[in-house]
Amino acid sequence: MDEGGSRPNTEPASYVSQLINEILFSPLNLILLTICGFLIYKLFLAKDKTSPAPSKSQELPPLKKKDMTLEELSNYNGSGPDGRICVAVNGKIFDVTRGKRFYGPGGPYYAFAGRDASRGLATFSVEAASDKYDDLSDLNTMQMESVREWEMQFREKYHYVGRLLRPGQEATDYSDDEETSQDHSFKEEAKSDKENCEEKSKDE
Repeated sequence: MDEGGSRPNTEPASYVSQLINEILFSPLNLILLTICGFLIYKLFLAKDKTSPAPSKSQELPPLKKKDMTLEELSNYNGSGPDGRICVAVNGKIFDVTRGKRFYGPGGPYYAFAGRDASRGLATFSVEAASDKYDDLSDLNTMQMESVREWEMQFREKYHYVGRLLRPGQEATDYSDDEETSQDHSFKEEAKSDKENCEEKSKDE
């Protein structure tokens, strides 16, 4: 009975040692084992090392300041080679590329990409973005106030590119000095608008 009980314990041990001997003393098995190890390394470890690269490629330098027509703006809808996205709000154009998950292809606000989003933001309708110039003259006071608030939020969060041009309106030729002074005055204007809105809300 002792002999019968000892067999199951010795057989697996001898099988494992036989397997190890076959791997270690057979050149073919050693080569196969090395290839398997190399493939596992390439599939898992090498993949981890290369994964941070795409995030760097998504970072684009700020777009040079310029005014645009609606047609020019439509080129910045995220489908270009660099994936740049611009959106117009209340006559101002903003580079919203870093908000790609919202304004990029498949995002909830992709309908605004490369377009004037003013009416859509005022009426809470993503479908309201138009391909024609919209002077917003038919919006009521509350809707226009909403547009201005959205503009302030875009100013604080995204890079200001330039003005959205009306048909026949001339674009400003921005030099580097002008660009800096315009950015400064733009920030001052944003600060002033924000303070005015806060004062209005206190009075109410």
